[in-house]
Amino acid sequence: MWDAAFAALGTFLDPSMLIFLLIGVIAGLVIGVIPGLGGTGAVAVLLPFVFVLEPAQAMAMIIGAVAVVHTSDAVTSILIGIPGSASASVLLLDGHEMAKKGQGARALSASFLASMVGGLIGVVALTFAIPVARPLVLMLGSPEIFMLTVLGISLTALLSKGNIIKGLMAGVFGIFLAQIGGAPTSPEYRYTFGSLYLSEGLGLVAVALGIFGVAEIIALVARKQAIAQGVTGLGSGWIEGAKDVVRHWTHVVRGSAVGVLVGILPGVGATAGSWMAYGQAQATARGESKKSFGHGDPRGVIAPSAAGNSVEAGALIPTLLFGIPGAAPFALLLGALLIFGIEPGPRILTDNLDTVYVIVWSFAIASVLGAAFCFILAKPLAKLSFIRFPLLAAAIIPILFMSGFQEPLEMQVFWVMIILGILGWLMKTFSVPRAPFLIGFVLAVPLERYYFLTANLYEFGDWFTRPAVLVMVGILVLPLILSLVRRLRNRGVDEALLGEGSESAEVAPKVWGVVMTASFLALFIAGFVLAQSFSEAGGLFPRLATGFGIAISIIALVLDVKKYRADKLARIEPDLVAWHSLVRTVVRSLLWILGYVACVYVLGMIVGTAVYVPVFLWLVAKARLRTSIIYPIVVLAFLLALQEFAQIVMPIGYLDFGI
Repeated sequence: MWDAAFAALGTFLDPSMLIFLLIGVIAGLVIGVIPGLGGTGAVAVLLPFVFVLEPAQAMAMIIGAVAVVHTSDAVTSILIGIPGSASASVLLLDGHEMAKKGQGARALSASFLASMVGGLIGVVALTFAIPVARPLVLMLGSPEIFMLTVLGISLTALLSKGNIIKGLMAGVFGIFLAQIGGAPTSPEYRYTFGSLYLSEGLGLVAVALGIFGVAEIIALVARKQAIAQGVTGLGSGWIEGAKDVVRHWTHVVRGSAVGVLVGILPGVGATAGSWMAYGQAQATARGESKKSFGHGDPRGVIAPSAAGNSVEAGALIPTLLFGIPGAAPFALLLGALLIFGIEPGPRILTDNLDTVYVIVWSFAIASVLGAAFCFILAKPLAKLSFIRFPLLAAAIIPILFMSGFQEPLEMQVFWVMIILGILGWLMKTFSVPRAPFLIGFVLAVPLERYYFLTANLYEFGDWFTRPAVLVMVGILVLPLILSLVRRLRNRGVDEALLGEGSESAEVAPKVWGVVMTASFLALFIAGFVLAQSFSEAGGLFPRLATGFGIAISIIALVLDVKKYRADKLARIEPDLVAWHSLVRTVVRSLLWILGYVACVYVLGMIVGTAVYVPVFLWLVAKARLRTSIIYPIVVLAFLLALQEFAQIVMPIGYLDFGI
């Protein structure tokens, strides 16, 4: 074992190995910054080149990209409020709040350094786990994995700043939307209404970019303000971020451990790992310090950043040992291995152990290189948060829709992103947490698959009383009870269940919050009725999900109505002037987004962007003439470079100019 490890390390004395590793790292960093592409996009871009490389060189390049995507995807999440990947959406809770306070450099440097350490811890775990992982993974049956996914979704309700009921409602709604398309347990399509596009289901990239990215653009474009307001300098934030990682080293270790364990479970992925790491960080905080989570606490950046990279290291275990991709990028890695005649599975430890350790060392070296590059750039990157948002939006809007287009390669995805963007803004405005929605959407397929297996293989009493299942039930139920009891004592029933609300909700008429909750209830009822026409296997989970959603929505609606009546009795009137101003701002932003989509539909993305960006800069951003000329050229050059060298597909409009 150690001989093979040191022999693999010796291969990196060959300059070509380091060159290809560096190419992978640079590609991963660039793609990580682009919202929505993620590790799968990084591997997809590099995969065509493996045919002309040696196996070790190809593995170094691919792993180099995968190892750093979750390091650089923090940039847009923290600075702009748009998740670089679905897993980076957790950084919006504290990282983006730090950027708003002028601490963007601090948040970035803490994230970069924690990500590097998490990757290294993941590599150590991978090294020692490979010989012993097989029996451990085989011990986990479908009941344990099912309960783990339930735990992952339910924990996000506890992270909803007190909105327990609405957090659960949002999580179930995410599960409900994930039912659209082909059923994983039966040969039928659900909730497609005859649409060929919906038969493929809603893509994770489009959902994440819509519910967070488009929602933030809707909220910020027409305000014409910088993300960080009232702050004039960055100070020494990058040094303070490094100190935060040292100060909270236990959260780095625990977050990394959570990431490795989640990564071992096939299909759960970095998004679940990041949110679970955030949950353990908040759960293990002491006393009053828990209340700072969600308001710019560095620990809320450190723990999920460490988990993001360690998840990928953990995901290599099932990928290499069983040929089961632990995460989406590793499905492509399997293809690369098979190209070279290397068959993943238990025999890889005897037949190709050298390749295994090339992968291990590549991950370790890339983690350090990626963090070093990002750490050096932390201070200049943090300056993005002081630029007026419309100037950033001129580039973000095209990149956002270009990223969402890559998964389905159909322009219908634009309307999905816009609809979910409006929904995301409404959820943010009326204090319905978006994080549980996303994690519910991510985990819906494994949740349904493992529930179906569990229900068909075991009687309820048999699987529910398994020791590991009981432990996870305890982990789920006890914190819920303790949290509810504590909040009931301190704040009362309504606030314990629904929380205090967001700043936007303070100016919004409460009746609209009631209407929104009633809309969720109506959607769940409609979903339950439609599910009656599905087969027994295909309709089992939709009926369960929508039934639970109906129950939760009724509770939330009753509490909303009660709160509305209490405000009326107390003669608390909303600030209608501020509310009407907010609505006008949002409508203007939405019209500009729709204008870009119309340009793409008619002219295609390249020509449409060339027309749209200068007009947007002139009328919305009020940019100088020089900026209005140079900026569009840079944006177009970037899109053309992606199209030419990264094989990124651009939408073609009705007027095909052949670009």
